[in-house]
Amino acid sequence: MANKRIDQPTGTQTVGHEWDGIEELDTPLPRWWLWTFYLTIVFAIGYVIAYPAWPMIDKATQGVLGWTSRGQLAEEMTSADQARTSIREQLNRTPIERLGEDSELLQQAVAGGAAAFRVNCVQCHGSGAGGSQELGYPNLNDDDWLWGGDMKAIHYTLTHGIRQPGDDNTRTSQMPPFAGAFDNAQLDKLVDHVLSLSGKAESNRVGAQLYADNCVACHGASGGGNRELGAPRLNDAIWLRGSSREAIKRQILDPRMGMMPKWEGRLDPVTVKMLAAYVHSLGGGEDFIEVAKDPEVAVDEQP
Repeated sequence: MANKRIDQPTGTQTVGHEWDGIEELDTPLPRWWLWTFYLTIVFAIGYVIAYPAWPMIDKATQGVLGWTSRGQLAEEMTSADQARTSIREQLNRTPIERLGEDSELLQQAVAGGAAAFRVNCVQCHGSGAGGSQELGYPNLNDDDWLWGGDMKAIHYTLTHGIRQPGDDNTRTSQMPPFAGAFDNAQLDKLVDHVLSLSGKAESNRVGAQLYADNCVACHGASGGGNRELGAPRLNDAIWLRGSSREAIKRQILDPRMGMMPKWEGRLDPVTVKMLAAYVHSLGGGEDFIEVAKDPEVAVDEQP
């Protein structure tokens, strides 16, 4: 039987255990600790009564407050849905030309467009919107635009697509094939002149004349392109199909023409508008400077 006694130096009773002459004292717990412990018991009882606690076969006990995590989640989702609905209604009412005037609404549109881009556009343009020269998918981060890079122009392109069969308003351009039109020497001279427009080669008289006879009508004398025709610029460092001599020769002889589906009908109008805002925000977007005919959507009137 344990030998309990009062420890004289401390006045505390021992528990009766001894190890190598060392005895264990039965020191009482501090009162603050005991009261904290009792309070946790009271709190636990109150929690079991107020909130769901005991698991049953198909659900837990309800609790007198009627609160559930599922109910809270449903409320938060309803609130989020209402907020999204409000934003979408604002976007639906806001003309694309005026979207940039409301920074908060524009930010929401860009965020929504980013989500839509990841679902619908990364397959061609890539997750970073860098595109692919091998496949002819344009880089959306630069400031080269075949048909214009303001938000309205981007929105139009998304709505009607590029070379979309069955849509009379689709963006369309066509470069004729020149296979058989030039001999090898002439083709080399023409490629030299095309590269000279961006400072990558020396121009020459033969190539310049061939370019003037066959290319100026669309690409312009200095290679500036033509957005109304969808003719690309040739005097910068941005190339849709590559800037090597082989890539340029191939495009002259047998042009590869890409196609982008129209998103009208596939996505709702608000989502298309958000996509336009996101693409515009990637870094190459241009300011809208066209004078709107409708005074209700009047925008920047700079010349």
